[in-house]
Amino acid sequence: MNQENVKVENTAVSTNKVATLAAGCFWCVEAVFQKLKGVEKVESGYMGGTLKNPTYKDVCTGQTGHAEVCQITYNPNIISFEELLEVFWKTHDPTTLNRQGGDIGTQYRSAVFYHDATQKQIAENIKNDLSQSGAYDAPIVTTFEPASVFYKAEDYHQDYFNLNGHNPYCQMVVKPKVEKFKKVFSDRIK
Repeated sequence: MNQENVKVENTAVSTNKVATLAAGCFWCVEAVFQKLKGVEKVESGYMGGTLKNPTYKDVCTGQTGHAEVCQITYNPNIISFEELLEVFWKTHDPTTLNRQGGDIGTQYRSAVFYHDATQKQIAENIKNDLSQSGAYDAPIVTTFEPASVFYKAEDYHQDYFNLNGHNPYCQMVVKPKVEKFKKVFSDRIK
């Protein structure tokens, strides 16, 4: 048998991990985290509510308890959970309860949906350090909630900024956040 024709199957186990973060409109969160080295995939969706299979329309009522979240698949050999949280806290306002700019409601809350006790502890430690440092003029209201069922948002919400950058909301809200992110984290962009 010719050795060149033998296929070797890759049996390597994936080392990727998942982080789920809520920081206002998921279009903004997705647009930022997609650009980070070590992030393999970002999906917009809903978590933390009571309604099964919620739609965007359902979540927008503020009555389902869900937050708009991004589920981030990342390679911890390239970027750590701590580094993801650094970007998280520097790219939204964690001091406004159930609000980011003009987006108001519990669906826009600042939250870390932790997947294990280690993620929860890391998030709590960083929040405490930020609070004690005086990094913000007001108390941080970010919540820590156990990860629950992730409901992927409708297809038109996925990769939203890249596909709809001309949209007025994207121009006025998402683009400035992405530009700020690029300046602050220029060394971590793909």
